[in-house]
Amino acid sequence: MKTVKDILYGVHILGVSGSTMVDVDHLTFDSRTARKGSMFFAIKGVAADGHDFIPQVIENGCKVIVVQGEDLDRRLSGVEVEGVNIIQVDSTSNALSIVAHNFYGEPSRYLKLIGVTGTNGKTTITTLLYNLYTALGFQTGLISTVVNKICDRDIPATHTTPNPIALNELLAEMVEEGVSHCFMEVSSHAIHQQRIGGLVFAGGAFTNITHDHLDYHKTFKEYIHVKKAFFDGLPKEAFALTNADDKNGMVMLQNTKAKKRTYSMKSMSDYKVKVLENQFSGLVISIDGMELWTRLIGDFNAYNLLCVYGIASELGEDQTEVLTELSKLNSVEGRFQYVRSDSGITAIVDYAHTPDALQNVLKTIENIRTRNETVFTVVGCGGDRDKTKRPEMASIACDLSDQVILTSDNPRSEDPNAIIEDMMEGVDGTQFRKTLSIVDRAQAIKTAVAMADTNDIILIAGKGHEKYQDIKGVKHDFDDMQTVVELFKKLNK
Repeated sequence: MKTVKDILYGVHILGVSGSTMVDVDHLTFDSRTARKGSMFFAIKGVAADGHDFIPQVIENGCKVIVVQGEDLDRRLSGVEVEGVNIIQVDSTSNALSIVAHNFYGEPSRYLKLIGVTGTNGKTTITTLLYNLYTALGFQTGLISTVVNKICDRDIPATHTTPNPIALNELLAEMVEEGVSHCFMEVSSHAIHQQRIGGLVFAGGAFTNITHDHLDYHKTFKEYIHVKKAFFDGLPKEAFALTNADDKNGMVMLQNTKAKKRTYSMKSMSDYKVKVLENQFSGLVISIDGMELWTRLIGDFNAYNLLCVYGIASELGEDQTEVLTELSKLNSVEGRFQYVRSDSGITAIVDYAHTPDALQNVLKTIENIRTRNETVFTVVGCGGDRDKTKRPEMASIACDLSDQVILTSDNPRSEDPNAIIEDMMEGVDGTQFRKTLSIVDRAQAIKTAVAMADTNDIILIAGKGHEKYQDIKGVKHDFDDMQTVVELFKKLNK
């Protein structure tokens, strides 16, 4: 139970009707869960406006309502608000984040919270950091696209970055269980929707920024601006680590108060990596002049490992000990995860669902292959998402593969045939002969396996760790790796 006055600290309040000396035991922005003892935040979302549900919330017994803006007479016209305490703020989204942080006892102040943002690499970096710090003997937390973890306990993840209430509740649980470090993916949606407001970060890292989420952010400039906002908000006690090889990497540091640090493979930077060997067995790299063998593969993973090393160094860990533990870590599920058949076919499952990520994976395969094998790429694009990347994805697949099968990803509410047609716009006349369209994803993978011969390579891109396909609002069980493993078992008989 908390008093409203006590949990409003840090919120920009425009006005109060009623009292703030009221106790609440529940925060919500979902009108269906509002009840007596709740503090309801009316948030205007993409599909609905929480202000429209205020009558229902009051009917459910809720006596504390947070609303946005000053023009509320019209909104509340005809609504019986006697005995209801209404708090007017400039942004209910931001207020929710700050109040949630206060309600749960400001948990981010009591652990080292590190945020990682960027288009690609967030899941790999945060997961590697979780595994590294666990190996170093710390009680560690993870908030990621794949799973949330409190020490060795798994908590299913529904979003890359949870909503503010779930996020602060999770952090509070971590503090209660003695977690000292938490590594968290910070999505552009979460930054824009102010889900991380009020949190105190010990550091932040930027991986890269490429073509993605333009269905939401509308322009690439806005997408960059949103990512930058995370670094703008870091405190001076924190560090801000950026990829100096990304053309927008230094933009992230322009207005930050945090300590500015850089990492790179090609540019002058504080932390530097060089790839010495790149094979299916792993990478040999040099970080700041010290050689390291790792089970991870590809230049993009060299960047990921360097970012992990940089973060651990900024947190004060022994660099030699960090490199020793990094050499023991395995790749992250669904990120360049590969399996071989008895007949010598290699299948790689990767989450690559952006043009840049797909290009990175295919270039890694290009660098490893001997040229005596055929590279098959099975790839699709998600429905209800940025359509402009579809032809680009197909074009990259065709340019860097010998055979391409365009298929479904998560079509969601869209017709998968229409998505494939959009992708086909990126296939030029010289590439039609090596391109197939198979809507059924399982059949597409089966076809690639049937066409492949000894030593050939099959890339299955787009879904990675996901265990479902989202079709017309229904999530059907589907696992790329499980599908190809079962096909390989039949081949091996």
